[in-house]
Amino acid sequence: MDKVPFKWRLYSFCHTWNGKAAMLGRNGGKKVFCIGLNKTGTTSWGQAMNDLGYLLGNERAAEIFFDDWVQKKYSRIYGFCRSAQAFQDVPFSLPGMYLKLHQQFSDSRFILTIRDCAQQWYQSVTRFHAKAWSDQGQVPPTPRDLENAEYIYKGWPAAYCRQVFQTPPEDPYNRDILLRFYNDYADSICDYFSQYPECFLRINVATPGALKTMCEFLDTPYPGGEFPWKNRTAT
Repeated sequence: MDKVPFKWRLYSFCHTWNGKAAMLGRNGGKKVFCIGLNKTGTTSWGQAMNDLGYLLGNERAAEIFFDDWVQKKYSRIYGFCRSAQAFQDVPFSLPGMYLKLHQQFSDSRFILTIRDCAQQWYQSVTRFHAKAWSDQGQVPPTPRDLENAEYIYKGWPAAYCRQVFQTPPEDPYNRDILLRFYNDYADSICDYFSQYPECFLRINVATPGALKTMCEFLDTPYPGGEFPWKNRTAT
């Protein structure tokens, strides 16, 4: 049974079918997928893509497909890709999703956003989750915080940690597991796309010149400047 409340499903449906013009958009309708983990500059990436004229998929509307990923059912995710040209965060950043997306949209472009190091990412993601879901602002949130959090449906954050990070319910932000997860995730993507270098870019949006590098990769006019700094989390 679908645990996603009707209002979330309706919201997602409206945004899925509200972008028919995207099929005829920039670069002949090719898609651009940001497959970097949350808290690797994906919000800044999305703002930059929007500024460059790409139609960006609605992040909140796509998050309801997390359970589809868990169940290895991808048809609704593929359908959502009809709604825009560029996509970020859940479900596109979930482990193994890049394989399915590349198989389905082989002529598209894939961009892995990264942080300076795994520890920097860990600090950012735990602080961000604390801000969103911890009643007392405790960093990281407690298991109780995650189980009681009302986001999409009650307990969704706890399910996210179990399924994505593969951490035990009693220790959802186990530091060693998350640091290893971050590095393994990036390594697996780089290994896979080493066979398809023409469609893959790894980038740190905080690095000077990163926006110019991405524009060259996408064959998109470079407007000057750097990536905007959005959704900052203190580290």
